[in-house]
Amino acid sequence: MKVIICEDELEQRQQIHATIVNYAMFNEPSIEVVLSASGPNEVLTYLNDYQADCFFLDIELNASLTGIDLAAEIRKKDPLANIIFVTTHAEKLKLTFTYKLAALDFIVKDEYTKFTEQVKESLQVAFNKYVQIGQVVDTDFFQIKIGEKIKNIPYNNIYYFETSVQQHKIELHEKNGRYEFYGRIKEIEEINGPFFRCHKSYIVNINHIKEIDKRSKLITMSNGALCPVSFRLMKELLEKIEL
Repeated sequence: MKVIICEDELEQRQQIHATIVNYAMFNEPSIEVVLSASGPNEVLTYLNDYQADCFFLDIELNASLTGIDLAAEIRKKDPLANIIFVTTHAEKLKLTFTYKLAALDFIVKDEYTKFTEQVKESLQVAFNKYVQIGQVVDTDFFQIKIGEKIKNIPYNNIYYFETSVQQHKIELHEKNGRYEFYGRIKEIEEINGPFFRCHKSYIVNINHIKEIDKRSKLITMSNGALCPVSFRLMKELLEKIEL
C-alpha cells in the first residue's frame, strides 16, 4: 500500500513519516511511504505520473490549496483512495462532510503518544481496506502476494502474464515493473477483465495490444514486449479485439 503524507509543518510531517515507517517495519511490510510533501502541488505533480492508495492530509496547509481542496482533486483521480485528515482545529473536520469527501478517518493533533497511536490505528484500518479492495471481484485490481507483501495492481497497468521458468509461479508484467508470484495461469484466465489467454503460457491485456502479426503469430504489446499467440486462438483473439 503506497502512502502519501502532505503536512506543511516539518516536525509534524517527520512524526507521521517515522510512525508509518516503524509500523510497516514491524507489522505490515506492504506499506511504504512514497512521498512526504510540504505542500499540495508536490502531491498533484506526483499523481500526474504515479498513484497512491492512502493519504494523510493536513487540512490547514500553508498554500493556495487546503487539504480539503487537495482531497477533492485526489477523489477525482481515485474514488477508492483512503484519505485521513489531520488537523489542529477539530471544528474544521465538519468541512469534509460538507464537501462529501468520504474520509476514512480524522486525527486531531494532540500530545505525542496519543497522536502516534491514532496514526497507527488509521493506518491499519486503511491497510485492511486496501487488502479487501484487491479481493473483491467487482474492483479492477489484481492482488498478488510476494513473501509478506501484498500488492493491488490496477488492471489498466497490467500488460500481460506468463508462466515462469520456476514451477507453480507466474510472472506479471506491468507499468511499474515485473513481479513473480505463486499461481496458476488457469486461475487468471477466469478473471472478469480485459484479459485473453492467447497461448498456453500467456495471458495478455487486450487494451495494451499494439499490433498482431498473423504470419509470425506474435503480439506486440504497448510496452514493446512480444507475446506468442497459438494458431487455434488467433481467430478468437482477432474477433475479441474487433468487438
